Amino acid sequence: MDGRKKKGKHKKRRNRDGAFLVLAAGVAVLLVAVLVMVILRVSSGDKSRETGNLTENTAESAGTEETAAGSIPAAEESVGTETEHTEEAAGKGSITAVAAEVGSMEDEEDPQKSSDASGQGSGAFAAITADTLKPEDGETAEATLGIDVSKYQGGNIDWTAVKEAGIDFVIVRVGYRTKATGIIYEDPTARYNMQEAQKNGIKVGAYFFSSAVSEQEAKEEASWLASFISQYRITYPVAYNCEDFKSQDSRQYGLDKTARTNIASAFLDTIQAAGYTPMFYASKNEMEGSADWDMDVLGSRYKIWVSQYPEKPFPDTAASTYSGRHDMWQYTSQGQVAGIGKKVDVNVAYFGYSKEAEAKDPTPAEVVEANPEVGIIFTETEETVTAKIETNLRTAPTTAKGSQVVDKLVNGQTATRTGVGNNGWSRLEYNGQKVYAVSSFLTTDLAYQAPVKEESPVQEGPGYEPVNEIVTAKDTTNLRTGPGTSEQDTIVATIHYGDTVTRVGIGSNGWSQISYNGQILYAVTSYLTTDLNYKNSTTPTPDNPEAGITFTPANDLVTAKSETNLRTVPSTDSPDTVVGILHNGEVASRTGIGSNGWSRLTVGGQTVYAVTNYLTGAGGDTP
Repeated sequence: MDGRKKKGKHKKRRNRDGAFLVLAAGVAVLLVAVLVMVILRVSSGDKSRETGNLTENTAESAGTEETAAGSIPAAEESVGTETEHTEEAAGKGSITAVAAEVGSMEDEEDPQKSSDASGQGSGAFAAITADTLKPEDGETAEATLGIDVSKYQGGNIDWTAVKEAGIDFVIVRVGYRTKATGIIYEDPTARYNMQEAQKNGIKVGAYFFSSAVSEQEAKEEASWLASFISQYRITYPVAYNCEDFKSQDSRQYGLDKTARTNIASAFLDTIQAAGYTPMFYASKNEMEGSADWDMDVLGSRYKIWVSQYPEKPFPDTAASTYSGRHDMWQYTSQGQVAGIGKKVDVNVAYFGYSKEAEAKDPTPAEVVEANPEVGIIFTETEETVTAKIETNLRTAPTTAKGSQVVDKLVNGQTATRTGVGNNGWSRLEYNGQKVYAVSSFLTTDLAYQAPVKEESPVQEGPGYEPVNEIVTAKDTTNLRTGPGTSEQDTIVATIHYGDTVTRVGIGSNGWSQISYNGQILYAVTSYLTTDLNYKNSTTPTPDNPEAGITFTPANDLVTAKSETNLRTVPSTDSPDTVVGILHNGEVASRTGIGSNGWSRLTVGGQTVYAVTNYLTGAGGDTP
């Protein structure tokens, strides 16, 4: 009896233990099933999850609008936070959401700062008018004429005038990633440029200046860009622009061609998935023969935008000589277009659109005003000022086109100064209007008396040839009460590059007479220039012989292989720049080797230039 009871107890325990095992196994199976469902839900890009992720779209039809699975996160206005990262949740389909601050006009880390597109580049001068791309009778204008702009064209473009000049489209730089720190910034002129261009009937495209070092970073850039432009009517392509990657201070330095190509593809695939037409931009030299990019990959998948600047611009030069397939040609960075006070890139696209695209996001974009203070740091003040003599009051703190004179302030009249800019201009309140005036023409000394203007000052000193021309400093120069440097207390003012004054006399003693605030002052002639675009100029002149040329420092002795001309300008454009001949056996000191095929030499204490391949070493370095 006791034995049967014990067996019964053991049997019940075994049955209970078995039930527990079955239950545990069932729970484990259920957990695995739930986990599988979660993984499948995530990897399929479930639309109910608001993760801000885009699912990659492999559609190869350029220009075809595709609906992206998932959503593009709206740019967050988080001041003080350059980027906000979210965990990558679903492998390669995920895109890290970012928020970007507005960039500075003087950002040293802007990777476009040293590129052709910043207005510092080359190419033939091209004045654009409404007849530049006029088709012949009976032709259909399949090609379209356009420009690309960024903060380097200023913050106050007159888009009505641009339209009247015959421009069909504009590719607007929307943002960039800094070349060293990798922070994404919004171009400070992007919103106004897109808003005003589309308001004036100019079709809009966009580009981003990338310094991404991984495919994930490229997707971040593209996701941010797609979100930013979603409220604008983006008809033309959205381009990937990556330059300066061979500079040692670039975070991209050392990336090989395959890595760069994969990064570009990641960006452009993301743009296509967002419903925009992707386009790749690079120079002819980088693309020809797949020198720096795998054009077998990029050229077969995306629209191609090539930059090449011939001596004679389009239409005198009919087409780029790039041998690969391309859809758009940037033929100069030296375009002059009505409504834009600075040089601008000009493009011909071998395609057009019969109608404007609709915005992806129907919510109206915020309306913005032209900001004349973009890129200028103003120290806020609250003080009463008057003019030392008189000064123009302008709508913008510049004398460039687009800045209008609305009034004058004369000595004795007062205005309230609300800010002093780091560009030499002040912000004023005058008769209820915000205006700008040159700071050096103003004073807080309300009892200031303008000096009496002397009559016929140019005739007082012998050896001064009368002139009447506007000049600026090549860099910085003092204005003195007399033509000499022996005494420091003769300095009345200092002008910098960009400040303009009137020169009224050029002396045989190396000094110029300057009319300044009713006085005649003196400055060293060689420190002045009539080229008001001196530092941005790309054409060598006697006054600015090394404009647009990069000279690598050298310190060696050279002679001519046979003989070569010595010139005051490293160019053969003007025969009257020849000042001597260097013969074989005669020795000169070379101080620089230029990027244009010329060398800088010192001969007889004078700086001259000669063609580099006409020179050879003379044995030894300079002492």
